[in-house]
Amino acid sequence: MIGLIASLIDGVLVGAVYGLAAMGLTLIWGVMNVINLTHGAMIVLGMFALYFSASALGLPPYGAVPVTIVIGFAVGVMVYWIAVHRVIGRPHLMSLLSTFAMNMVLIGLGTAVFSTSPYNVPVALPGIAWRGYTFTGTHVVAAALALLIAGLLYLLLHRTRIGKAIRAVAANREAAELNGIPTTQVLSFAFGLGVALAAVSGALIATLFPFNVLSGGAYELKSFVVTVLGAMGNPAGALMGGVALGLIEGAATPFMPVSWTPVIEFVLFVAVLISFPRGLFAFTRS
Repeated sequence: MIGLIASLIDGVLVGAVYGLAAMGLTLIWGVMNVINLTHGAMIVLGMFALYFSASALGLPPYGAVPVTIVIGFAVGVMVYWIAVHRVIGRPHLMSLLSTFAMNMVLIGLGTAVFSTSPYNVPVALPGIAWRGYTFTGTHVVAAALALLIAGLLYLLLHRTRIGKAIRAVAANREAAELNGIPTTQVLSFAFGLGVALAAVSGALIATLFPFNVLSGGAYELKSFVVTVLGAMGNPAGALMGGVALGLIEGAATPFMPVSWTPVIEFVLFVAVLISFPRGLFAFTRS
């Protein structure tokens, strides 16, 4: 019983990072109705940004997290102007194809430069012992940072001028333009912010597990599951959905091989789509 409880707690810690990754995906959808299929590539961008900041620049891994956020934001703004700006307001298939094409370009470039060899960011932190079980220090710190960044995102969206502009554009772009809000710049900022969230979640994941250029696909799929759980366009719900997914993984791990985890996740994905099309946590939408 103690082992199951420990597994659940560890699942919640990792789930907070999943939730942070999904917040980037759902923020972009909520503001501009674009499904960002470069999401997995941006998670990998964060992984490699942290790796090279730590190895080449000599920064401590967690000290490189702000650098990762800045890099993610800058790349996100670039991707917005290259692949997203011209398809906003068009049928969803156009944005899907545009971001998918950009995703394939980024993965191809990454594979050519870095190959598919595994990378690892060594982080030495003391764990927390409890009744014979030790919770890895990196998991605790990653969850704490994910919650901190989620809290900062809430303050940005609800307590700052640019955050209020983002929410206004998400609610009604035409009305926002009539009130003098530069909607194109706001959309560019929001997309950069969403990509920055994906990148920083990738950086935190890199402190937990080994990774390679193709690792983003699995975490992108998890982000879609979390987004459906938490309701599309709802960052707070995405965080709750990530914790819920972590709980499910934690509950399943002691009883079945890890290879079965994606099966459970996608059964849940389909079940929620059928039973709760607006998401399990749609009531938290602000």
